[in-house]
Amino acid sequence: MTDPAHGTGGRVAPAAGPPRRRRGERGSVTAELAVGLPVLVLLLLAGLTAVGAVTTALRCGDAAREAVLAAARGEPGSVAAEQLAPPGAEIEVTATADTVVATVRAPVPLLGARLPGRWVEARSVAAVEPGYPGPAP
Repeated sequence: MTDPAHGTGGRVAPAAGPPRRRRGERGSVTAELAVGLPVLVLLLLAGLTAVGAVTTALRCGDAAREAVLAAARGEPGSVAAEQLAPPGAEIEVTATADTVVATVRAPVPLLGARLPGRWVEARSVAAVEPGYPGPAP
C-alpha cells in the first residue's frame, strides 16, 4: 500500500546533489585518457599516411601519363614527368619502335618521417603517334 502522506509507495527518494564516488574509482578518467589518447594519435597518423600515399600515387600516375604522351610525340618524356612527379620520384621512360612505357616510383613516408617509407609506382603505356619523328625517352 501507498503511504498517503508521502505518495511514494514506501520508497525513499534519492538524495539531491552530486553522486558519491567509490574510493576505487578515483582517477579512472585520467587512466582512460592516458590509454586512449595515444591510440587516437596513432590513428590520426595512420590516416594522414594513407592520404599521403593516395596523393603520391595519383601524382605518380599523372607524371607517368604525361611522360608517355610526350615521348610518343617525340618530346623528352622524363622532362614532362619531372614537372608533375612528387619529390624524390624515380622516372624511367623506355621506348621501342611502336610503344613507349613510362614508370614513375616515389617514396611514401610511414607515420611521418620517422620510419622508413614504402614506394608507390605508376606505369603508363602508349603507342607512338604517327607522323612524329619517333619516341624520345
